[in-house]
Amino acid sequence: MPSSPTRPLSRPLNLWLTLGIPLLTAVLLILLELTDLDMYLARLAYDPAAGDFIGRHSYFLEDILHDRAKQLVICIGLLALLALIGSAFNEKLEGIRRELGCLVLSMALATSFVTPVKQLTQVQCPWSLKEFGGSEIYSKLLQPRPATDKPGLCWPGGHAATGFTLFALFFVFRDRKPRLARGMFVFAMALGSVFSIGRMLQGAHFFSHNVWTAVFCWLICLGAYYAVLYRRSGEARERARAQLPQV
Repeated sequence: MPSSPTRPLSRPLNLWLTLGIPLLTAVLLILLELTDLDMYLARLAYDPAAGDFIGRHSYFLEDILHDRAKQLVICIGLLALLALIGSAFNEKLEGIRRELGCLVLSMALATSFVTPVKQLTQVQCPWSLKEFGGSEIYSKLLQPRPATDKPGLCWPGGHAATGFTLFALFFVFRDRKPRLARGMFVFAMALGSVFSIGRMLQGAHFFSHNVWTAVFCWLICLGAYYAVLYRRSGEARERARAQLPQV
């Protein structure tokens, strides 16, 4: 069955906004390694009198903002997957099949990259460090890891990725509903930031861990959008030009 004739052509991409700013942020994060900002912010969330982070045992931060909120985002991904499968049998969904595919691909990649990268980097969580009542030695991202029997699994931030993966919604609506797309960007940025702050209050991550996660999720969603929607739209535009009568 032919694709929907109402599919909009993709709007031009501003590479400075979509690619330049994330890459600049990555450079700033590397420069951040020269400072103690991560440790300073972690100390603000640590209560020396109690010997623990102020949100470590918070029911709201752990059960609601972590577990339940993560389940909600997973449900969004599952609904998108079901809709994508249903697009093979439903004419209304067929018209947005490519957008659904972009959403599913983006969310899958933006969450699945976290675990293997954690295994590779082995960065310790704040709550594991001697400075915060643990037993591990602190090392920055670009420093060698001290010998340990318990390698860290805290970079990048997994829960932050659960929120920032919804950058995919911005790209899904970018060409059809630009105003809604901007709203989805604000929503994803806000949700990812709230998830990040919650985990910082629990001692699970440093500030830079979560900002790196936002950069990775954005670039993954941008890449999926380019491959699934933007590039295909450009090809359709070229085919349309080729079909124009020669004068």
